Amino acid sequence: MSGGDERARIAGGAGSGGRSGSAERTGSAERARLTERAQLIERARLIERARLLGVALTDETAERLLRLLDELAEWSKAYSLTSIRGREAMLTRHILDSLSIHGDLAGETVVDVGTGAGFPGLPLAVTNPERRLTLVDSSGKKTRFVLHAARALALENVTVAHSRAEDLHPEAPFDTVTARAFAALPQLLATVRGLCGAGTRVLAMKGRYPAAEIAAVRPPWRIVQVRPLQVPGLGEERHLVVAECSDR
Repeated sequence: MSGGDERARIAGGAGSGGRSGSAERTGSAERARLTERAQLIERARLIERARLLGVALTDETAERLLRLLDELAEWSKAYSLTSIRGREAMLTRHILDSLSIHGDLAGETVVDVGTGAGFPGLPLAVTNPERRLTLVDSSGKKTRFVLHAARALALENVTVAHSRAEDLHPEAPFDTVTARAFAALPQLLATVRGLCGAGTRVLAMKGRYPAAEIAAVRPPWRIVQVRPLQVPGLGEERHLVVAECSDR
């Protein structure tokens, strides 16, 4: 049973009490207690699955990540921010998938291009408070949500840019560039070249092993690593492609 289904089942089971005033008060207290239990189960599940990714979450950090899901679900009622439905699926495909590259970040400054509703940028900002992250997307609807979520989570290390990545002109190159399902590798690397300097790592999150895309990469870019990403609860292929530019 998924975390979302379990939450609904537990909360719903407390709604069968009597209709007297006393019974209603008792029922309300029971619903609150059981809902809290479901939240604790969900938090413990997130902490354990993040541990499998090599990410140590505190209770407070896990709660912030779950708050992000709350905000995403609420905004998605009015705006089409994600095609993923169901809390368990969002937890796996947004939060855990984002955290799968936590250990691959380098340096102090990170730019997430084509961030969409803030993934992987927002979860990485939660787990990397010492780094400064710039989240970029050309959709005003999505950047408005990302800005709202960053404020709701009190993420002082996040800057939101409503822009195309190629139109950004940073004062200094970023240390790491992240992109999830943004574009084919040659197009992605051409798009972010102006954001990169010597030693900048480009982390491209892919599904199946992108053999044709890798073969199409040309100098000055070089592929320095390709590795599978094992996302707990996701029975699909994921790969991380790490690239660097050699002429900067």
